[in-house]
Amino acid sequence: MALSSFQRGDQVEVCSKLEGFLGSYYEATVVANMGTNYVVQYNNLVEEFNDAVPLKETVKAAEVRPLPPEIREANNNGAGFHVGDRIDAYDLDGWWVGTVSSEDNGSGYQSVFFEYTGQELEYPVLKLRVHQDWRNGKWVLSKKTKRTVVR
Repeated sequence: MALSSFQRGDQVEVCSKLEGFLGSYYEATVVANMGTNYVVQYNNLVEEFNDAVPLKETVKAAEVRPLPPEIREANNNGAGFHVGDRIDAYDLDGWWVGTVSSEDNGSGYQSVFFEYTGQELEYPVLKLRVHQDWRNGKWVLSKKTKRTVVR
């Protein structure tokens, strides 16, 4: 999908450009296509003063992408990632881009370094996914390894 091609009801991810949230993506539903902008309603974010109301906001079209396809590591059956792999970690209601900094030692957790914040945190493998970039209407993997796309 090219820019401005999402319609009302489409499930998307929105890349946050706010300080403190750089490198994070949040799932949302398109409420309106306004050409160069979209009105989105976030699936997991709520209004600041009323946590019963889903957050709606207008975002630039360049900040919106479709939901990425699920990808599993083919060489280890999705059990973990390798040092240096670019991944997204699910935390604080969104996906945060980072790099695996240690192998899973059998604990089911892996350390992830986040360049934007300088933090290194541990996550269960089930909260990690292969990082993909949306470029020119196509998904591009960050690192060339054998992976299987699951739809």
